[in-house]
Amino acid sequence: MNGLRDFSADHSALALNTATLGHNVEGQGAGWSPERIIDACAERGFGAIAFWRREIGRRAVEIGERTRAAGLDVCGLCRAPFLVGPLAPKPRQAAIDDFHASIDMASALGASCLTICVGGIVEGTHSMTESLKQVRDIVAEAAPRAAKGNVKLALEPLHPVYGGNRSCLVTVRDAVDMCEAIGHAAVSVAVDVYHVWWDLSLEAELNRLGKERIAGYHLCDWMADTQDVLLDRGMMGDGVADLKSIRRAVESTGFEGYCEVEIFSAGNWWKRNPGEVLDVCVERFKTVC
Repeated sequence: MNGLRDFSADHSALALNTATLGHNVEGQGAGWSPERIIDACAERGFGAIAFWRREIGRRAVEIGERTRAAGLDVCGLCRAPFLVGPLAPKPRQAAIDDFHASIDMASALGASCLTICVGGIVEGTHSMTESLKQVRDIVAEAAPRAAKGNVKLALEPLHPVYGGNRSCLVTVRDAVDMCEAIGHAAVSVAVDVYHVWWDLSLEAELNRLGKERIAGYHLCDWMADTQDVLLDRGMMGDGVADLKSIRRAVESTGFEGYCEVEIFSAGNWWKRNPGEVLDVCVERFKTVC
């Protein structure tokens, strides 16, 4: 791919992750229905939406059809349960069963991928290596189910600060290694600015991965004075991440997919009117991303 895509005159590659409106957390955000979100995104020229399981409930087919009828794609579903570690459902089979249920929901929704935040260090092991091995085995076993449902499993490496409880997968390098170890076409990677902005090896690792195994690119910013590592993400342009360089690394693979705004911001953006938030997303996407 030669150069960066120009979003200043065409922002149809912009996608909304509904976490940006607070809808991934009970009691947060304005509580818009999926239908209202769909209509608001369509009015503003978004190309796709990624939903959260708690919004979908038993309405996966209905919401998927409603999204596509409005001219939008469903670019993802968030998320699989934590597969290992202290926050994973117990016993282990409960996590596996919920993982399979999330794959089935993504398939019914018509989502192109299911995001996987793998979970933290397996209790008692004190080992990222062993924890990653257990994750690999669980994902490999589920890959044929995902393929049958036309769903990509998007391994999302998280910032190392989450290594203990939320993700023993903390680098794109390890995510690529896991993809290669599993060796199944349904297993891919999601790249989130919040988690990779610091990684100087990003471009080399993404080129090792290749565009066919990049299932999503997530936008936000890292605030220089972050107050909460989970719920204080910045709007694009408000932080210190080099957004253009990160996108250049992603697009150097040939990636031409959606750029999905995903902002967890309990103290700021979740308190604003959703219409304002969406308008700012469009403006920042066209100018700073």
